[in-house]
Amino acid sequence: MDSVNIAVIGFGLIGQKHASIIQNHKKLKLCGIVENNKKPLKEKNLKYKFFYSIEELLKNEKVDGAIISTPTLLHVEQSRKFIEKKIPILIEKPISNSSKEVEVLLDLANKNSTKILVGHHRRHNNLIKTVKKLIMKGSIGKLRSVSSICWFYKPNEYFEKKTWRKKYGAGPVSTNLIHDVDLLRYFCGEVKEVQALTSPSIRGYENEDLASVVLKFDTDIIATMSVSDSIVSPWSWEMNSRENPDFPYTEQNCYLFGGSKGSLSIPELKIWHHESREDWTNSFKIKKISYESNEPFVDQISHFHEIIVSDKEPIVSGEEGLKSLKVIEAIKQSSQIKKIVNI
Repeated sequence: MDSVNIAVIGFGLIGQKHASIIQNHKKLKLCGIVENNKKPLKEKNLKYKFFYSIEELLKNEKVDGAIISTPTLLHVEQSRKFIEKKIPILIEKPISNSSKEVEVLLDLANKNSTKILVGHHRRHNNLIKTVKKLIMKGSIGKLRSVSSICWFYKPNEYFEKKTWRKKYGAGPVSTNLIHDVDLLRYFCGEVKEVQALTSPSIRGYENEDLASVVLKFDTDIIATMSVSDSIVSPWSWEMNSRENPDFPYTEQNCYLFGGSKGSLSIPELKIWHHESREDWTNSFKIKKISYESNEPFVDQISHFHEIIVSDKEPIVSGEEGLKSLKVIEAIKQSSQIKKIVNI
């Protein structure tokens, strides 16, 4: 396949990022963008080839792969249109708001032998790959517990620009915490128990704006997680990882991993061991781990290219996206019934 044609569905912040990466990718061609909001497109005088429906795109362009970067409620319906034509897709996270809808979509993809990649881009980050290797080789002993923090303040105009962000299902649990859920599943195993508390939006929106969660994994690891989009804070992946230049770098950590032989802070990648033997009265020695930095969004697009042109399996498959979504659903259910939910 000489030229791989990629379409981007939805031209919001993440859609624009994908379009820019494709435009600068040596092996890909941006064959079109589907966006039904015509006004901002005319105002920006953009040079991309725009279509106002997926049907119009497919009628006029040869599409080898599509990226779904629209509001979550539209993901399944739009993905189905490409899968029915056996066109591989990259779906932004979360894959959907409904695990039942995803199960139907995955069944259709299997019947059509069509691959789905889910946009949990952090798994493409070399930092995350390094952490996985450290855990697997026992650098901190047996992993026992993880703590994650994801606090930031989204300004009012963020919600005014896209009013769907005020709706139920668009709060930080679905849009932000799912990143952390996916990574903890990657590191810790599958979640079997969930307990969660949420607080309603202080701005009066339909969604929550604060949640605290306890996860128990099938490996008996226990994780505590906190997320909020209404807290001014330096502790979140965006501000700590230097992954996205749109956010300030605060030189803090957002994940702490505790093991039987030591602990690991992320993203600074420092391992803490006791000097001689494991004893809380003994002094510590600190080892800083190095790794080669990369551009996860770019590498994710390159991986999508490989999926299209070869037999390579997705790093984050539709099935993986479904498992993370089921954890999010359990978090919401637990917060509503005020009980532990088993998965």
